[in-house]
Amino acid sequence: MSDLQQWLSAQRVSHIECLFPDLNGQARGKLIPCHSYLDSAEQRFPQVSLIQTLDGDPQQQLVADSDPDMRLRADPRTLCLKPDSGNGQRIAQLIHDCLDADGEPIPFAPRSVLQRVLTAYRQRGWQPVVAPEIEFYLLAADGQPLSATRQPYSVDQAPAHAAFFAELEQLCAQQHIASDTMLGEVGNGQFEINLQHGDALALADQVFLFKRSAKTLAARHGLLATFMAKPFADDAGSAMHIHQSLVDTHGHNLFSQPDGSAAPRFGHYLGGLQRYLPAAMLLLAANPNAYRRLSPHSAAPINVEWGIDNRSCGLRVPDSTPAARRVENRLPGMDCNPYLAMAATLACGLLGMEQAIAPSAPLSGSAYGMAATLPASLPQAIAALRDEQALHPLLHPQFVASFCALKEVEWQTFARTITPWERQQLLQQA
Repeated sequence: MSDLQQWLSAQRVSHIECLFPDLNGQARGKLIPCHSYLDSAEQRFPQVSLIQTLDGDPQQQLVADSDPDMRLRADPRTLCLKPDSGNGQRIAQLIHDCLDADGEPIPFAPRSVLQRVLTAYRQRGWQPVVAPEIEFYLLAADGQPLSATRQPYSVDQAPAHAAFFAELEQLCAQQHIASDTMLGEVGNGQFEINLQHGDALALADQVFLFKRSAKTLAARHGLLATFMAKPFADDAGSAMHIHQSLVDTHGHNLFSQPDGSAAPRFGHYLGGLQRYLPAAMLLLAANPNAYRRLSPHSAAPINVEWGIDNRSCGLRVPDSTPAARRVENRLPGMDCNPYLAMAATLACGLLGMEQAIAPSAPLSGSAYGMAATLPASLPQAIAALRDEQALHPLLHPQFVASFCALKEVEWQTFARTITPWERQQLLQQA
């Protein structure tokens, strides 16, 4: 009996949920009875399922004319019980990689993009270590705040939702999501969950599962959990800050030298982030709303200045011991696809080390007084990624082409939308 079969039997599981993330980070897949899954040589799914707009429109023109299948290959490290759906069924969930007919990774599958970047690190004997911070709003079911007043960083916000957070903690443990610190954030009803540092692919999987679980759990409690980057014009946006460092095969921090000083590659990594992250913003802010978050004096960056313990900068270097030397990328919105955001930041840092790019001087004052250097809109970000040829081989040219084309379709849909402001201000005045 296989290990999988033994585990399914021991857990009394009846079905397996075959999961994979699409380009927008949404869960796609199918539910299969255990006996059918175990008896089948492989699972297949249409490739076009990876390339869907945010409103669920598969983009047939972005796959081969034959609309081919892809092969799903299970990653056994992701096997866990699905959070209780309330119907008494015990279902396992298992994240899969997406392969073509020859067994090669589908270039535009999000896990493939991140794995491609991580392979480039492994070839050099390096291993990135990341720790994402997850910010989100917990709202009433109609999307409105539950309280009339904000209480930034209050310890009294979470106890009001003690049952929700107690169950959320259990769901994280059940799915091997290494949640750590939880705190109330700046926004009215905004919270932050920190995940423990570790392997980038594993942490991307954890963010993927966390977002899905939190939304489902909130709905069961009559609430709405949203990871939208800027849900309220006059309140804080939600980010996915990514702490990142680099270790060798023995676990030594390669950003520090034996005497405790910063290694030259740490500066080069920072230089790569400064040089290439503006061109990679499409992977960190992938919809029009995400650019509303990036505004001055809002705990969100407008450029890629860096500084020691300086939260006004897009790149913050925490004041830490040499063993914990790292950089925090504060650019990604929480609505990003975690696989693509981690691939982007790691790719930019790798290019910086390969090209020995020198960083700017660290900033001690406010970065909001410096020039805004990030794309200001989705079309600008699409053009920036297309134009930055140095990133294409690491991310894969086919991914870059497909992702940019998908985002153009979404922008065209957005641009055709008549907003409430337009009707309110112009319907009778124009």
